[in-house]
Amino acid sequence: MQNSLLSYVTLLLCLSFGVTKAQQTAADFFTEGITKSNAKDYPGALQAFTASIILNPENAASYYNRALTKSSLNDLLGANLDLDRAIDLNPGDANAYLYRGINRTKQEDLRGAMQDFNRAIELSPNDALLYYQRGQCRLRSGYTNSALSDFNKAITLAPTDANILTARADCEMQLADYKGAMTDYGKALEKSPNRTQAIAGRGYARFKLDDPKGAIIDFNRAIELSKDDAELYYRRGLIKTRLAEYANAVIDFDKTISLVPDHYKAFFTRGFCKSRLDNSKQAIVDIDKSIDIGSTKNQTKAYYSEFITTNTLELLGSVIQNRYRVTELTDDRADAYLVRGILRNAAGDTKLALQDLNRAVELSPTNAEVYFVRGVLRSSMGDQKGAIIDCNSTVKLNARQAEAYFLRGVIRYDLGDDQACADLSKAGELGYMQSYKVISERCNGQRATATATASR
Repeated sequence: MQNSLLSYVTLLLCLSFGVTKAQQTAADFFTEGITKSNAKDYPGALQAFTASIILNPENAASYYNRALTKSSLNDLLGANLDLDRAIDLNPGDANAYLYRGINRTKQEDLRGAMQDFNRAIELSPNDALLYYQRGQCRLRSGYTNSALSDFNKAITLAPTDANILTARADCEMQLADYKGAMTDYGKALEKSPNRTQAIAGRGYARFKLDDPKGAIIDFNRAIELSKDDAELYYRRGLIKTRLAEYANAVIDFDKTISLVPDHYKAFFTRGFCKSRLDNSKQAIVDIDKSIDIGSTKNQTKAYYSEFITTNTLELLGSVIQNRYRVTELTDDRADAYLVRGILRNAAGDTKLALQDLNRAVELSPTNAEVYFVRGVLRSSMGDQKGAIIDCNSTVKLNARQAEAYFLRGVIRYDLGDDQACADLSKAGELGYMQSYKVISERCNGQRATATATASR
């Protein structure tokens, strides 16, 4: 009897609760949803907005706010369906287009996102956030100049917004406007001193402007704030490499790779540093990995026909290896093949070195330095005609490459070419002073007999 009474009381309580709920209106549920959403109780907010929609399925605001809740729960597809319905019910709501555009950007639907941002701006042309988001979308789509225009407009509407200032600085970095980027990062940091992205961005801008010490200070601070950001260690490692602090740079690249094991750029630059620390075997292992990781993405380009190439250790050390300065590895990996070719030649593995240099030319057919290196190597093995062809390619791509004129001039002199001294003179004019010694010995007065013997 006691159990039956308890069941009866429980039933009455449940019925009473149901009646209470039934008495709530769509507006009540909507308000409850807003309250729970503000408290970050997203599951509770979702239930409340859904109840509001059931009672009033024609209220655009309920769909809009449920969409924001779904976005917070990472349900972008469901959020966009709700935003579709919100726009159907209220096509003049710029925010609905804005947030659908943001979701589409996250889904890599950049074209659809652009359409949404365009429509939002038509509806609300004085909203800085809309230009900011469209600028971000354009930047991801590769339309850098158009993105800059959007960021400029956004800043005229919100001149102290740290997010917008940082975004414009990032855009300016891609356009190689490092001074402009420095200014914008500085303004962003005035408003938000611990913004890691702006600190690191300013550091990289300083690096590009040949202020490595200032860059190190910024990256040290950025790493203090974000200790698990692999890219920060990688960038700091690049700067240490530029400062010839190779052992310290290796430590940063080790950390980068521990955080992101397939960071092929870190493998490449770590390999370069190890080569400078006289550890060629480990250097080649690292550069191998920089080439192998994700190498299926590489594409081959044709530019000039190939010739038999090889290397010379003496010229490599005095002209190529000492003058080569590491740069950030590009996606085509051409520099990785170039440096590995240099290291393999130094180790006496000329056949594999040849393959690497040929591959470097294929991947970077407009890089004057690659042709020059190959020209030096060809000349060292007696392939003087091939070396001249590479020197021709070098000066065609970079008319101020003094050493290429020098090398071509020396070869031409040995081959009896009347243009030899003109090349040597050009090399001296461009700053390669060793050329004047050859000129004084060979070009002033009677031509000396060439001492080199062509290989047969």
